[in-house]
Amino acid sequence: MKRMDRMMAILMALQQRSETAQSLADKFEVSKRTVLRDMQALSEMGVPLYAVSGPGGGYRLMDGFYLPPLHLDCNEALTVLVALDGMAKYSDGPFHSAHWTAIDKIRAVLPEQTLHQVGPLLEHVEMEVPKRHFTTPHLNAIMTYAANSQWLKVMYRSQNYHRSLEIFPQRVYAAHGFWYCEAYSLVHEEVRTLRIDRMETVEEIEYRAPDWEKKVTEENSAQVQSALQDVIYIFARLSYRGALLAEQDPHMGHLVKQVGDEEWEVEFQCPLSEWNWAVSFFFNMGFDAEVIEPLLLREEIRARARHVMDKYTKDVGGSR
Repeated sequence: MKRMDRMMAILMALQQRSETAQSLADKFEVSKRTVLRDMQALSEMGVPLYAVSGPGGGYRLMDGFYLPPLHLDCNEALTVLVALDGMAKYSDGPFHSAHWTAIDKIRAVLPEQTLHQVGPLLEHVEMEVPKRHFTTPHLNAIMTYAANSQWLKVMYRSQNYHRSLEIFPQRVYAAHGFWYCEAYSLVHEEVRTLRIDRMETVEEIEYRAPDWEKKVTEENSAQVQSALQDVIYIFARLSYRGALLAEQDPHMGHLVKQVGDEEWEVEFQCPLSEWNWAVSFFFNMGFDAEVIEPLLLREEIRARARHVMDKYTKDVGGSR
């Protein structure tokens, strides 16, 4: 980051909250000394900075000093506009109408030179989001409830169940074209990931469970320790298409590596609790993956392939 860009970023950070020299140094990945020099330069330029000592202290801007409402360079404008376009692709999300008004506002205040730079890039850069045909009428409410730490009672429809759940939402996120809510479930006594489009009704409930956070922390710690012991090594070779499919997996996608012009590999430690997932995943990859290790996984895939072959070699009544 260039010095002037960094100084502008420091001003924008201080306009939001007080910051210490060390917190700014960590944020911009420079030394504390560099930040102090930037602060000195800002002061010499007439920016009204002052320091507060003690806990919760740091550098602040004098009341009444504000930066212009928007100052984006080409890369920053591209980042915002691509992100807005990607979020608008999520079906029934809260950003469809806001997407257009936000883009219009950003374009209205961007310098003409920046618009000329960003325009051609936007024609060739986008976030790919699968199209889904589901509605999420409770998405806005779930986001608000999560922010307010509110217990909820939801009627949830999964692949196998249709039941009432009492949950404490912790995080809302978008992935693979769906909206998800990470929440502690009293029925399951653990944190579960729930698809928001499968929530049919949502209502607030009064519930106090002061020990559940401690319980979740302890259970997660125990699961991590168990997972470190109960894992199995998996190594597979992938085609180009197989590499693209594997890269979409949130847990191992980052482990895919190219080892030749037309050859990719993936290797990872798979928890035994996810064994059935691993068998299904590589079986469904078909010709786009070849598991090398472990032999047990190869045998499981071979058994499934035989089962499919037997199904299609049986005579069907009326077939010719």
